[in-house]
Amino acid sequence: GGTNLQALIDAQADGSLTSGEIVLVVSNRMDAYALERAARAGIPALHLESDRFEARLGGLLEARGVELIVLAGFLKILSPVFTGRWAGRIINVHPALIPAFCGKGYYGLRIHEAALARGVKVTGATVHFVNEIPDGGEIILQKPVAVLPGDTPETLQERVMRQAEWEILPEAAELVSKKLLEESR
Repeated sequence: GGTNLQALIDAQADGSLTSGEIVLVVSNRMDAYALERAARAGIPALHLESDRFEARLGGLLEARGVELIVLAGFLKILSPVFTGRWAGRIINVHPALIPAFCGKGYYGLRIHEAALARGVKVTGATVHFVNEIPDGGEIILQKPVAVLPGDTPETLQERVMRQAEWEILPEAAELVSKKLLEESR
């Protein structure tokens, strides 16, 4: 768990993510390994209970001056009020080429099981802006990944993460951060 966060931490460390900085990691799951990854990297990390989650999260983000929210492995669907308040400043990585295998109910291994059951030859990952529709925001980047004979949902998931998600998430975070910086000048 927390591998997409690790890709962002690594991108920040190697200088490929320069227009922004990871200032806070928040999870709605107390056992999320991302919290440990963040702590090891010296990034403040915390778990928020689901009671008043969005109100508490919004307050924390504003107090820290956060300008971009990156959802990575975050399965909670955010309300239209929250996504509207942060419009153009929330991105998500999805392990499929949207519009395929996306929306409510498509997450984790379910996506790769569906891709294999459908017999697609290519899948991949998408980074998109988040709006009130699950996986419905504007696409920022996509990267295709071949589906190989003999793939299982697990092998396909691993390859999509390594070949697509971990590459395009930091790239998209940099693109959007750079754009937000330019707009604020």
